[in-house]
Amino acid sequence: MVPPSQATAVQAGSAQAVSADAKIDAAVRAAVGNSSGATFFVVLADRADLSRASGARGDKGRAKAAFATLRSHAGTSQKSLRAMLDRDKVGYESFWITNALKVTGDAGLVEKLAARSDVARIVAEQTYAVDTDATSQAADATAVTADTTAESAEWGVKDIRADQVWSQYGTRGEGVVIANIDTGVQGNHPALKTNYRGWNGTSADDDYNFFDATGQCSGTSPCDDNGHGTHTMGTMAGGGGIGVAPGARWIAAKGCEARSCSDSSLLAAGQWILAPTDSHGQNPRPEMAPDIVNNSWGGGNTTFYADIVAAWRAAGIFETFSAGNDGDGVTCSTAKAPGTQAGSYGVGAYAATGAIASFSGFGPSLVDGSAKPNISAPGVDIRSAWPGSGYRLSSGTSMAAPHVAGAAALLWSAAPSLAGNLDATRAVLDGSARDVDDTHCGGTAAMNNVWGEGKLDVFAAVDAAPHTSAIVTGALTDSATGGTLAGVTVTAKNAEISRTTVTGADGSYRLTLPPGSYTLTATGYGYHGGTAALTLEEGRTTDGSLTLAPVPHHPVTGTVLDAQGSPLAGVTVRLTDAPVAAVTTAADGTFALPDVAEGTFSLTATPAVPALCNGAHADSLGVDGAEALTVRLPARTDASGSMSCAPAPYAWVKGKTSVPLSGDEDATTVQLPFPVSFYGVTYSSLNVTSNGLVNFLAPRLGDYANTDLPAAAQPNGVIAAYWDDLLLDRASAVTTAVTGRTGSRVFALSWENAALAATPSVRVSFQVLLHEATGAITVQHKDVAPGGASATVGVENQSGTDGLAYLHDQNVLKSGTAIRFTQGSTR
Repeated sequence: MVPPSQATAVQAGSAQAVSADAKIDAAVRAAVGNSSGATFFVVLADRADLSRASGARGDKGRAKAAFATLRSHAGTSQKSLRAMLDRDKVGYESFWITNALKVTGDAGLVEKLAARSDVARIVAEQTYAVDTDATSQAADATAVTADTTAESAEWGVKDIRADQVWSQYGTRGEGVVIANIDTGVQGNHPALKTNYRGWNGTSADDDYNFFDATGQCSGTSPCDDNGHGTHTMGTMAGGGGIGVAPGARWIAAKGCEARSCSDSSLLAAGQWILAPTDSHGQNPRPEMAPDIVNNSWGGGNTTFYADIVAAWRAAGIFETFSAGNDGDGVTCSTAKAPGTQAGSYGVGAYAATGAIASFSGFGPSLVDGSAKPNISAPGVDIRSAWPGSGYRLSSGTSMAAPHVAGAAALLWSAAPSLAGNLDATRAVLDGSARDVDDTHCGGTAAMNNVWGEGKLDVFAAVDAAPHTSAIVTGALTDSATGGTLAGVTVTAKNAEISRTTVTGADGSYRLTLPPGSYTLTATGYGYHGGTAALTLEEGRTTDGSLTLAPVPHHPVTGTVLDAQGSPLAGVTVRLTDAPVAAVTTAADGTFALPDVAEGTFSLTATPAVPALCNGAHADSLGVDGAEALTVRLPARTDASGSMSCAPAPYAWVKGKTSVPLSGDEDATTVQLPFPVSFYGVTYSSLNVTSNGLVNFLAPRLGDYANTDLPAAAQPNGVIAAYWDDLLLDRASAVTTAVTGRTGSRVFALSWENAALAATPSVRVSFQVLLHEATGAITVQHKDVAPGGASATVGVENQSGTDGLAYLHDQNVLKSGTAIRFTQGSTR
């Protein structure tokens, strides 16, 4: 079998010889043929060589090398294509985990792109089904206790003998980080809250721990607008008996919208798994990558996932996929991609009776002929976490795959020499599975296209694993009181490996590690850190108990000022990495955290919604006595930091030249008196609509339904001066004017006395000023009653992937005010 990374490279390399016409997906032709523009993916022929990344050493060395190789290769190989798109003023979004760009354009652009020798394919965006319940069950709102050891294990956990690994090996997945790409996770569910990697005991820090690629979460904290992702994460790592590896820590990428998963979101999520970012999608850190990732979605032939899986495998990340729920218990070749692709570890489902689930997808694969599934696991009437604080019985291969992901966490925790060795891990899981003889779809009794290698048995896998390992265990105690310390982070690290866990309620911890020398560190809020040098011998248990000394506590007080230097009320102030309750600033901007332990923390100050032009403050705070702070909020920026906003002096510019716009829906093109740069692209004209929009890409009609910014859906590349459903009648006017001397001119585009379509008696007047000298954009509002309650004001880049919304459907605008958007990196 050709490895996935090589297969992809061979296929892509041959694409250069394909005719330009054959490169274009039929769905793309249909989309651009029926409209003035559509969004599609341009896949480049060149592929990165990940072979060196696979051989990198050191803690997360493979992830770091894979990320560096992929990003560098994308930057180099996409340079020419990006330059062409910039020259043609075409919006795009670049990806590096697969060498592709998401582009918006018309039929002419598609033909031009297809003629390029560096382009392999032009494909439409696909969406894939969340592997929804094969059978629906009523929700079970039974409460859960905080004690993860007291609850009886669920039938699936027992069937794969995970509970025997807990009791006989003393391992619950400690030291392993597990992830999913799904509909999100409810981070504060009682079965999942305490082992979320971002949880500090009081609040959650989502940087590098949760990513919403869809933009559907209302805040940054882990959310789930479906329930599916919470359920699958519960099976992997939930407490109370529902999870296979309740000692593992979890992170998550929301790569699926509420009921489906788009290529765009899955690509962004796949990149984040390899190199997690902060909550703004910036500052990637591959050393924070998870060890294992579960994917319970699929359908059709996936566009990019062979590349994504190849990148994960090069980084040493173990992946599992559901095989799909399109089976009928008889028909062969019903398994779905990506679980049915050769490189993916696909999982079928069976019931508590021992029978294969009627819905479980069978092989062989219609994608590449490979034998599928790889293995089978419990997937019928699986009880796991559900949004709220309850639980639900669900069925599907979605429920089976997380059992395998959790089993891999137990295996790597108990046999750390296997960590990152994907082929050896698969071999152990496959070789220890309980064979089931059903060859009606081909194969043998030991490996067939109904059960794969058979029923998952993680206890047998741990038994069969190479036990070249040692154990360190101990308890953390308070030097002043002698009491045990719960929630203390313990890390054992050397040049090759780093394993981290958290002490339990009794202050104890346990880690299984390859033999060798380690530095043991223990860090906990309110205590001086403790360290010890340990030499661990194979087959022996070493005591790693430490005593930590408490530190003094002090008050932290201060005043929060807005971006203009005035006290600001309603700002939430918190220490994100300390179990200290957050506080909100008073009317005069003051706050007090009365009892903070000495140490260095991350302090954040987040303004209440609507944030307007006040951004969030984040900085390091060292506490070594009573601290009195003045915190000034920065100007808000978009995600990339390339656009910021601030209030500006109001000075209305009177219009001189009429623009021919009228009626309920109208758009036209206006020539600019000087070149204008917008998100790095220079324009000589702009398009203006009756609905309060400047659109740099096309004079689109029908954009009366305003949205928040940014949004992937068109229109993109816009300045929303007062985006609403507006009506231009005889009492209205749209005008332009130019003021100032060459080099410092200002171009004014004004909407005067425009009526709200829903209530024509309400009129609004506003304008956009484009500044030649600075490239700044000013939006002024002369008369805006009722204050923006149904409008959007802001800017968005040409691909809809970045932008800055000053407001969306919020009654906060005031007449006689101005907002200035300043271009140029602020980071």
